[in-house]
Amino acid sequence: MSDRSGIFAGDDPFQIARNWLAEAEAKEINDPNAIALSTVDADGLPNARMVLLKDIEADAFVFYTNYESAKAGEIDQAGKAAFVMHWKSLRRQLRVRGLVEKEDGPQADDYYASRSIKSRLGAWASRQSRPLDSRASLMAEVARVTARHGTNPPRPPFWGGYRIRPVEIEFWADGAFRLHDRFRWARKDMSAAWTVDRLNP
Repeated sequence: MSDRSGIFAGDDPFQIARNWLAEAEAKEINDPNAIALSTVDADGLPNARMVLLKDIEADAFVFYTNYESAKAGEIDQAGKAAFVMHWKSLRRQLRVRGLVEKEDGPQADDYYASRSIKSRLGAWASRQSRPLDSRASLMAEVARVTARHGTNPPRPPFWGGYRIRPVEIEFWADGAFRLHDRFRWARKDMSAAWTVDRLNP
């Protein structure tokens, strides 16, 4: 589009997203890679929570979690998810909707190995999303898994990544008098070309 310039310029939405994230990393105080991830349960009731985006690939967005968590169950059931990244420091946001697949191979192993030892052991100890008697019982489980796995635990079989392959990406920037700039990239499927529309604020 003729007026898609400046921060919106480019022919690759993933590169634009990487550029925006890099700007946020220089300005946002905490967790510039935080996303509000939305899923739906078997009854269609929506759910949302904050997770950390760990990679923007050539054609996908990747995050990691416990495969036995509520979010993972909802993702596996629906095969779809959405998220929004909001950067107060930049007064911008990125919205994504798409299809989801697991990243359960060497890339997940590498990311798990890059985490701190306490985070790796915590992944083993937490039965994510399920009822917990007390914090003391959680810490006791951390001690048990530490004794079992030592200082170089393998990636748990119930922990790994998800890759969101978008069919829609929207770039939003704050405008004066709430006349915001919005550009939506959309495609019918993974093999289709992107179309780009400017949206009303």
